[in-house]
Amino acid sequence: MEQLNAILDAHVAPADDTRDKLLGAAFVVVSKDGPLYAGSAGRIGFDPQSAPFSRNSFTYVASLTKLITTTCLMQLVERGVLSLDGDVRGMLLTHTVGLGYDLADPALAKWSAKVGRRATNLELSRAGFTTPLSFAPGDGWQYGTAIDWAGLVLEAVTGQSLGEYMQMHVFGPLGMRDTGFWPERLPQTASRAVTFSYRDAATGGLKPGPPSVAEQHDVESGGAGLYTTADDYARFLRGQLNGELVGDAILSQMLEPQLNSAQKEMFEGIVYRSGVQNGFAPEFPTGLPLNHGLGGALNMEDVSGKRRKGSMMWSGACNSHWWIDRASGIAAVLIVNVQPHGDAIAVRLYDELERAVYAHLVQ
Repeated sequence: MEQLNAILDAHVAPADDTRDKLLGAAFVVVSKDGPLYAGSAGRIGFDPQSAPFSRNSFTYVASLTKLITTTCLMQLVERGVLSLDGDVRGMLLTHTVGLGYDLADPALAKWSAKVGRRATNLELSRAGFTTPLSFAPGDGWQYGTAIDWAGLVLEAVTGQSLGEYMQMHVFGPLGMRDTGFWPERLPQTASRAVTFSYRDAATGGLKPGPPSVAEQHDVESGGAGLYTTADDYARFLRGQLNGELVGDAILSQMLEPQLNSAQKEMFEGIVYRSGVQNGFAPEFPTGLPLNHGLGGALNMEDVSGKRRKGSMMWSGACNSHWWIDRASGIAAVLIVNVQPHGDAIAVRLYDELERAVYAHLVQ
């Protein structure tokens, strides 16, 4: 415990000087039986007198939404409401359908300019999510809006909004009171809201900036729409391990490699591309065999001093991270709010925390 506390403390700014530091961070490790570690450090704003950053600090977590949405779809599969066979639905959950993020894909940006399209994926709108396919479904791997469309499939099948479904089948049962798509509908979180911070490349310090997500939008984005806290997300991860959300057979299916050899090669090529790995997979040595499950990336070999083979993970644009190591019986979440994605300080913090977890908490 002391080792993890010290790592968190070492990475946050004690006062005004934020060079090579974070404003704050929270980290929780769980087993199926409950928390193994829960800690935090720093503050939620730039003012040194800001409220402390705690496990209940409320922040935008971007693509950490994807695992929750995928789990909701898999609940429908478990109940026989949906099937992943026979059409593109399974491809939506593995990013093999051919949908990209227009702001991250030069070809889609060029297309938008050519047709006079102003909407972008950051608007969290149907127009923003509607783009041409980059390849025929199943022919490759591309990160993008596929999970957003999966959320829209859920809405069409259930007749509920994605948020309503999540509240009924995930947030409510698990006691996740501080998680949702609309911060204004969670007024109890207002005093705990974390400031968006951005790393200045020239100085290494942090500066405030606008939210990186549209505050007014018309889609509850299954790919990148949720706000939450470290404690709430840890409740969700524990629910994965102990069977509260899906049964053992469905969780096993989620953790199975889903990519064929061509898709796997394309996925690894994107992940390990120069300048991108710190965003996609900073926890892995370059070249470690990867695959993709239903909800996140899988490491196909043990990572020395860290997680076991077959663990699943993902991260968000503001550099929060989660992983599930079923073989070791643990899951963990790191909550921060700093951009750009792949921030070197957040990456270093994440690495040191994970190594300490396996050195001191995992038998």
